[in-house]
Amino acid sequence: MLFYEIKIIYQRQTGESTPSPVKETYLVEGLTIADVENRLMDELRPYMFGETEVPSCKKAQFYDIIPSTEGDRWFKARVEMITVEDSGKEKRKGVSLLVEAASIDEAMKKLMKQLQQVDCEVVSITRSPIIDVLRAV
Repeated sequence: MLFYEIKIIYQRQTGESTPSPVKETYLVEGLTIADVENRLMDELRPYMFGETEVPSCKKAQFYDIIPSTEGDRWFKARVEMITVEDSGKEKRKGVSLLVEAASIDEAMKKLMKQLQQVDCEVVSITRSPIIDVLRAV
């Protein structure tokens, strides 16, 4: 299965006021763009009013996704995996990971715990615009 990063614009009911436009980003696992768009629409349908637009849907490459029951935000970490070739030459490969946590400090702790057995260097960790991750069932 692949992951797709989908940006969606729709009218959302927030409280008792009139629906207001929101632009959100989701990470959805699926086989095709049509599949993940349909899954996201089914998930958001109870909150949607009026017209809906999907301005972008693109494949997302994540080495790993680290979910959490305590976290409510997603952080994107850029990590360089370090290997040493037979010739003794060091080789670095950059990968992205997605970490769910309550804060950037907590995300860094979860990331380091996940990677404790791996020779790597964390290059950056930033707050991601992703609202939620919808995994395939």
